[in-house]
Amino acid sequence: MHLLPIAALLTSTFFLMAGAGLMGILLPVRGSIEGWTSYEIGAFGTSYALAFTFGCVVIPWIVRSAGHVRTFSSLAALLAISILLCGLAVDPIAWVVFRALSGFALAGSYMVIESWLNERVTNETRGTIFSVYMIVTMAAMMGGQYVMPLSRPELAVPFMLCAILFALSVIPTALSRAQSPSPIATVKIDVLMLFRNSPVAAIGILLAGILSAGWGNMAPVFGQQIGLSTTDIATLTVSAMFGGAIFQIPLGRISDKTDRRYVMSAAGIIGVGAAVAGVYLDQAGPLTLFGVAFVLGGIIYPAYSLAVAHANDYAADADFVKVSSGLLILYGVGTMIGPIYTAVLMETVGPAGLFQAMGSAMAIYAAYAFYRTFRRVAIPADERPDFQTIPFARVQTPASFSLDPRAEASLEALESEHDLEDTGRSRPKSDKAAA
Repeated sequence: MHLLPIAALLTSTFFLMAGAGLMGILLPVRGSIEGWTSYEIGAFGTSYALAFTFGCVVIPWIVRSAGHVRTFSSLAALLAISILLCGLAVDPIAWVVFRALSGFALAGSYMVIESWLNERVTNETRGTIFSVYMIVTMAAMMGGQYVMPLSRPELAVPFMLCAILFALSVIPTALSRAQSPSPIATVKIDVLMLFRNSPVAAIGILLAGILSAGWGNMAPVFGQQIGLSTTDIATLTVSAMFGGAIFQIPLGRISDKTDRRYVMSAAGIIGVGAAVAGVYLDQAGPLTLFGVAFVLGGIIYPAYSLAVAHANDYAADADFVKVSSGLLILYGVGTMIGPIYTAVLMETVGPAGLFQAMGSAMAIYAAYAFYRTFRRVAIPADERPDFQTIPFARVQTPASFSLDPRAEASLEALESEHDLEDTGRSRPKSDKAAA
């Protein structure tokens, strides 16, 4: 019964994420087929990340002006237009612009849906709805990537299918009778505060962004360059997602019982080992590569969750949304660096440069986490909040954290803060009237 009021929103989420999953694999593969350099393909990955992060900051102002339904419909239309333009104008410079449009539109679309979901949850249902949202997100992203093998990426058909998925996402929300939520709250970002709160979390988040965007944008290019079929390329990327989904829980539970920095360091070392295997086994066959991707993804995606958990160990409960949202913006900076960094190595040393990029970032992640164990005493395990699994960071916005079960105290603090601000604004008028 808890899910019936949000069924339309979850359906829109599924179509939106499926379209995003298809777009994320289609564009790098088509660019590689066209013979574009890794630099060019990495550039439109970076433009996407830049626009996505920018959208997280400015979309709340647009929603306040236009409302949720009109904003979401407009952004979904922009998404469909951007992918159709990619099919019409197959040019790397044009795709940098089109990919930026899609990044901005996706950030806004996610924020609208997440704020809408948050309006429908209660403290009793928050955990259930958050878990279902995670499942829908991951299933749609993985399923969307398998749409590409159904058509040939060198043709216009997959671009049309992607646009159809984005258009379908509008229908459930537009026809829903659910009441529009309150305006999306803006998030105040203080990067220095984030670093002071937890240096290892700040650096870890930055590296997690480099890893996720480097893999997400360039793994399809790697598959195309070594001659994998479109089905194998989709399986390669999905294997990494499966690894991330499966590894996240045991890594998180272990980190609840010991210093999280030890777990981050150990995870990074495992990631380095998987990356080294990828360098030497890049021609070993699809099944071997799927296994490498599974292990590598099992570190790439949880790397973000572990860093966020460590940051919140040192933050007050009331600061959960503020700290987590700020870290997500810092993660966005990493996603701007990741595609270009990976592209440079792939252009220099060939397809194996993908694994060299992953391995080097993993090594820094592990080394810095271990170094910080000598610089700061760990908080006792029984005084830390429990680890919570979170959706893939590359499809998260600051609004995502309002859905997290840990957000209850933080949201109450924000409401009190807004009430005080409203009282403060109204007080001069009352004083003036009294005078």
